[in-house]
Amino acid sequence: MLRSRRRVPHLHLIAKGLSCSCSSSLHHATHLWPNTPQQQQLLKHLVSLLQKHSSSRQATQQVHSHFITSGFLHSHQSTSHILLLVNTLLRCYSLGQFPLEALLLYKNLNCLSFDSFTYTFLLHTCANLHSIFSGLQLHALVVKVGFQSQVYVQTALVYVYAVCGSLHEAMHVFHEMPERNTVTWNVMISGLAKWGHLQLSRSLFDQMPTRTVVSWTAIIDGYTRMNQPVEALSLFRRMVIYEGIKPSEMSLLAIFPAISIMGALKICQSVHAYGEKRGFNTSNIRITNSLIDSYAKCGCIKSASTLFEDTSAQRKNLVSWTSIISSFAMHGMGKEAMESFERMEEVGMKPNRVTFLSLLNACSHGGLVEEGLKFLNKMLNSYQIVPDIKHYGCLIDMLGRAGRLEEAEKMALGIPVEILNVVIWRTLLGACSFHDNVEMGERVTGKILEMEREYGGDYVLMSNIFAGVGMFVDAERLRKLMDKRKIFKVPGHSLV
Repeated sequence: MLRSRRRVPHLHLIAKGLSCSCSSSLHHATHLWPNTPQQQQLLKHLVSLLQKHSSSRQATQQVHSHFITSGFLHSHQSTSHILLLVNTLLRCYSLGQFPLEALLLYKNLNCLSFDSFTYTFLLHTCANLHSIFSGLQLHALVVKVGFQSQVYVQTALVYVYAVCGSLHEAMHVFHEMPERNTVTWNVMISGLAKWGHLQLSRSLFDQMPTRTVVSWTAIIDGYTRMNQPVEALSLFRRMVIYEGIKPSEMSLLAIFPAISIMGALKICQSVHAYGEKRGFNTSNIRITNSLIDSYAKCGCIKSASTLFEDTSAQRKNLVSWTSIISSFAMHGMGKEAMESFERMEEVGMKPNRVTFLSLLNACSHGGLVEEGLKFLNKMLNSYQIVPDIKHYGCLIDMLGRAGRLEEAEKMALGIPVEILNVVIWRTLLGACSFHDNVEMGERVTGKILEMEREYGGDYVLMSNIFAGVGMFVDAERLRKLMDKRKIFKVPGHSLV
């Protein structure tokens, strides 16, 4: 509960749209008698203020403080206006960065008689907190106060359980509901898909009485997340062509990963054209960023670059710049990636660890070793970003490709133990194989086998290093060791 000393008397300062009469009412609110039209009007103004500034924590706290200090709870007026204000406060807190404050507010207002909306907002709070324990308590309370048949409350219960991964409870509530709306179906389908239960999610989707664009988007997103792009694209085509449903912005964002995985350039171009027609490309920068990334992954770096350049400087955000740097990196265009990074710095955009990861990857594939090391230094000293295991992997790969194996080994040995993994040593072993460095290859293989002995590819790679320099006895020794330990190398396969 907020303390009275946090009260900001001039509440009207944060609501520029409020009229002067409302501002005056707020300033003199503590002098109003209870159950007066002025006080009811003030309550309405407070609700309006919260709705206008629903994402502002400062506004929510100021209204909350004013609500406490103005004595509304001690008046004898009808509680309908007070309950509306309380529910609006709960909603703002539940959707904000500190949802726990919604539960604290509810706990301290036990003198009120709450309605179904109150419990709906509280359940959404539990979902945002991922608090299954609080959700269970509220479930019991909902049954106690008699709101268990309310469709919005029941839907919120399904949502809490689905978000928290309690799918058995979510399905139980879902099947026990006397009435379900479209939102209920969508919540259950999304929840199952999120936790990897695609078959069950698809079954519910197929049973759904009326499917909306949200329903289609949920199941498409599920297939995309589970790395089943073919089925995701199939459903997307079915939605658009056979069902005649127009994709939303969220639908496009859900299908982009599938397009990228499949390298489906024609579909990417079609989605681009559709987004242009609907105005998504100019209204939602996430669509633009995803298009840049998808074009690059479909092999069309020219389209990715053109789209980026055609996007106004005012609209570009950090993800936009990181996307084009990453696009150039995956196409081996290290110099273009560096130039983009320099332009990004010139416009005052501050890079993050993902930006540097893309940049180091560009330097690795472009053979720009010295430049990569300079960027590492800038990352550490100018932006105080501590490298993670992916950054180290890029650096070791970069040094290994350039034949600077001693530096790569030294860097690998300097990686903090808590983040070091076997992939780092395998990257270095691959470099040893490429440059026929037997001595270092043996040391690296020893490191790998200390961490993991069951992967056959490590033995085969070291055996190939021996064979490559004519040390066939040692190569045969490793092959026999594989047989002794019953270790097999998974055969490779290709898709034509």
